[in-house]
Amino acid sequence: MGWHGYLVLWCGVFVALALVGYGRSLAGATRAQRTVRAQGRIERVDEPRHGSSPSDGISVVVSFRDPSTGQEFTVTNDGEHGERISVAWTGREIGVHYPPGRPQAFQFVNHPTEGERGLGWPTFALFLAYAGPVVAVAIDRGWPWALLGFCGPWALSGLYHLPGNIRDRKGRLARLAGMAAVPGRVIAVLRSATVDEDGYTTTQVVPVVAFTTLDGRSVTAYCESGLADPTRSRGRDVTVHYAPDDPAVFVPDVEAGRRSWHWDMAVNIVGVLVIAAAAVVGAVAL
Repeated sequence: MGWHGYLVLWCGVFVALALVGYGRSLAGATRAQRTVRAQGRIERVDEPRHGSSPSDGISVVVSFRDPSTGQEFTVTNDGEHGERISVAWTGREIGVHYPPGRPQAFQFVNHPTEGERGLGWPTFALFLAYAGPVVAVAIDRGWPWALLGFCGPWALSGLYHLPGNIRDRKGRLARLAGMAAVPGRVIAVLRSATVDEDGYTTTQVVPVVAFTTLDGRSVTAYCESGLADPTRSRGRDVTVHYAPDDPAVFVPDVEAGRRSWHWDMAVNIVGVLVIAAAAVVGAVAL
């Protein structure tokens, strides 16, 4: 069998997987759709240990109620239990997901509504099925087909989502202007080191800040950017600017945050324009 035959097999397998995935989603039978989604509440927050790993997350005690039985559970995030909790205060609500009838297999999520339909893997399979013919046409007819085949749909998707992304960035910039300022303190500095296959060591340093909001909520949070010399920041007094409606949104430096969001918006726009230009180059070169 020649490579064209393998290409047909490739496309057939991934199209079949995509159809099965979309069919299960329509039937409401995907794992994500069967997952029980409960609302949890943080009952206690423990101060992170100085020098511990940032991958552990802030240690919390969470209570939630099983919607089907009404039974209440009190659990901790020790071990592998979903997403890392990097901002916590007593009374904060977070999502708790678990398989039907198995609340002991809970997972914490910061955004409870994400992934409700379970279409991630079917969509990825559909992309792989599409990529096969594009690669084949590019090999047979030249590189312009690769630019047009890959950059064209990507550019259309980027242009479609660009207005919403810009509105989101502008909303975040406006949110910076309405932040409240309160005193805070760096209570710990977390560290982790990883060694790559070449023997190079990469060290991650994450300060942990504690501050109290104007309405009395005591917040403990990872501060992954915005502090000068984070390695020696333990015990430092800082000013924390936070969104009054959600203390999980905070920055130690408003001007630095504003520059970061302006830069992020510019990169987003330039990226879409570059991809669109590549698609146009491919179309012209055909």
